[in-house]
Amino acid sequence: ALVNEAYLRLIEHESIDWADRQHFLAFASNTIRRILVDHARAKRSRKRGGEWQRITLTELGAPASAPPIDILDLDEALAELEGLNPRHARVIELRFFSELRTAEIAGILGISEKTVKNDWKAARTWLECRLEGG
Repeated sequence: ALVNEAYLRLIEHESIDWADRQHFLAFASNTIRRILVDHARAKRSRKRGGEWQRITLTELGAPASAPPIDILDLDEALAELEGLNPRHARVIELRFFSELRTAEIAGILGISEKTVKNDWKAARTWLECRLEGG
């Protein structure tokens, strides 16, 4: 369902002249994030807070046994991180929502792979603390 919805939203933007594969993937990662957030908000609205959509942050380095994280909490934390460090937020978004590799993220953001690795480590640590209430 997620892939179908993402496809439908992406073809609405057929007039965009994709510079390259990386440009498309960056846009797609943001689209996927928006779909998940929209779905979680709709579900929250229908259920008045019950049974929110939850995801795990195993990809963020959390143990597989870690409790699932509410997608709306994640989106709120990413929005907060964007205010503090937009590039860190973008690294998280590209890696988490599109599962891009370090080299791909570096190409999209125009930075070195080492900088991506450093940003990923710092952003992941900040995000994990923020989501744990720290």
